[in-house]
Amino acid sequence: MHRPEQRNMPPQRRAGRAASRGNTLPYSIIKAMEIDTTMNQKEFQWDKLLRIKTTGRDDSNSDEHHYPYEPTPYCVLERLADSGYFGKKNIVLDYGTGKGRVCFYLSYQTRCRSVGIEYDGRVYSSAVGNQETAVSGQRTDFVPIGAEQYLVPEDVDRCYFFNPFSVEILKTVLARIMDSYCRKPRELFLFFYYPSDEYVGYLMTRDELMFVDEIDCRDLFPGEDPRERILILEAGWAFHASCPAQTDRKIPV
Repeated sequence: MHRPEQRNMPPQRRAGRAASRGNTLPYSIIKAMEIDTTMNQKEFQWDKLLRIKTTGRDDSNSDEHHYPYEPTPYCVLERLADSGYFGKKNIVLDYGTGKGRVCFYLSYQTRCRSVGIEYDGRVYSSAVGNQETAVSGQRTDFVPIGAEQYLVPEDVDRCYFFNPFSVEILKTVLARIMDSYCRKPRELFLFFYYPSDEYVGYLMTRDELMFVDEIDCRDLFPGEDPRERILILEAGWAFHASCPAQTDRKIPV
C-alpha cells in the first residue's frame, strides 16, 4: 500500500494562501476542503472501528526500488470491497502491506482471509501490533519478507498492489505469481490501485494477463486524477491454455 509520490498541495494549504491574500475562495477549493475533511474523518473512524493504527506516511526506508508506505484510503477500500470480487472463500495477498490496513479492512468487510508481506521490519512490527488488537486479526497473517523472495501459496486467488515497488521488482513478483498459478491453475485476479504509467505499460504487454475491469475512483478526490482507479487483471496462460513447461518458466533475479 505504497505510493511513490504524494498528491498535490492539500486544499487547506491552498485555502490558507488565498485567505492570507484577502481573496475569495473559489468553489473548487471549498469543495476540495470539504472532501479532504470528510476523508480525514473517515480515516480515523475506520481505524478506530477496526482497532488498528494505520494512518500516516513513512518513507524512512524507501529507496529507488521500494516506495514509501502510504495506506490505501478507506474510501477506495470501500469501493473495492463492494466490487463483488471478494468473499469469505477468497484469500488475498497484499504486496507491501505496511501496517496492514488492506488486510484488516477486507477481512472485516468481506470475511476473506488475507496475507500481508512487508520487507521493512519496523513497519512490519506495526502490522503485527495491529493484529493483536484488530477485530479481524484472526483472519489475517503477516510475513516479513521481500516480495521478490516470497513463494506465493497455491490457495491465494487475489493479489493487491498499491505501487509498493519498482517495475524491476514487479517482474520478479509476477513470475512468482505465475509459477504458483502453473502449480495449481485457478481463478486468480490482480488488483492495482493508482497504477503508474510504467506499471500499466508493462502489465499490458504480458501474455499471461488479461484486462478484466477497472474501478473508477476519480470522484472520490478533487482534481480528476486519471490514475485514481483500480486496474483489475486476471492471470492465465493464453487464457486457460497450458502453462509453459517447468523448464521454460524462469524467475528474474
